[in-house]
Amino acid sequence: MKSLKYILLSLLGVVSLLAIWGLLEPYIIDTEEEVAEIPNLPNSWDGQRVAVIADWQIGMWLGNTSAIKRIVDQLIRERPALVLIAGDFIYHADQGEDNEIGKAVELVRPLVAAGIPTYGVLGNHDYAMDAKTAPPNEQLAGELYAALEQVGVDMLQNEAVALVAPGDQQPTGETSLYLVGIGSRWANKDNPAIALSQVPKTAPRLVLMHHPDSFEKLPANTAPLSVAGHTHGGQVRLPFLPEWSWMTFVREDQVHTDGWIEVSFGQPGNHLYVNRGIGFSIAPIRINCPPEVTLFTLQAAS
Repeated sequence: MKSLKYILLSLLGVVSLLAIWGLLEPYIIDTEEEVAEIPNLPNSWDGQRVAVIADWQIGMWLGNTSAIKRIVDQLIRERPALVLIAGDFIYHADQGEDNEIGKAVELVRPLVAAGIPTYGVLGNHDYAMDAKTAPPNEQLAGELYAALEQVGVDMLQNEAVALVAPGDQQPTGETSLYLVGIGSRWANKDNPAIALSQVPKTAPRLVLMHHPDSFEKLPANTAPLSVAGHTHGGQVRLPFLPEWSWMTFVREDQVHTDGWIEVSFGQPGNHLYVNRGIGFSIAPIRINCPPEVTLFTLQAAS
């Protein structure tokens, strides 16, 4: 009986330590430096850096707004050529709660004020969808979209824009680098065909989406760099085995949670990177899965 008691106490101690760490890790920011090769990349974009962040989840209990502020400050210091925000700005805002939309605006405002071009797409929580079967709140999403646009964030929904390289005054025609923004998958708004139709066939491009599964809709050789969020990296992952997270066990289909998705997924010539995000859902903990800022250095494909 004594040995059983010690085993149970040891297990309780381990669980307690993990719980404490899970509450601390969300404030440890991980900056991932990656290289992305883009065919036909203009010289003005070669070597430029693009930052990706995702999943703020403002309105989640014990939300991680302090980490968002620190990441925004970091990006202002580092001054990438672009900042891309891959959706889920808010968690479940509605008319009766504190103004999560206002908080999102105030958190992103310093990036725009610093003169860093900032683009975003909406995620499922921005439509108040915490499940695939939940009805999308179009009014909430529209209010958030408009508020972010008003503060200077260029929001995209199945749209493509020609980007201006740092130091240039305007895009340079068909050789411009394009940003393709895809709508929310759960809200049934993701239509890459419409967005890609706005990009000249051989023009270099980046693709921004919230849900990684939207990547499957991209035709071959149309997305040399695609970035997504949504998964939070699994949020709780086994030490030394980051591919094993709680999502691995609760999902029956294939899980694409973190980093470069190297398995057979999507069409030839397309590449997807999934950012771990900053906030959380269900519980305000992260274990072996710290918040992520991804900084891509663009290079012309050889």
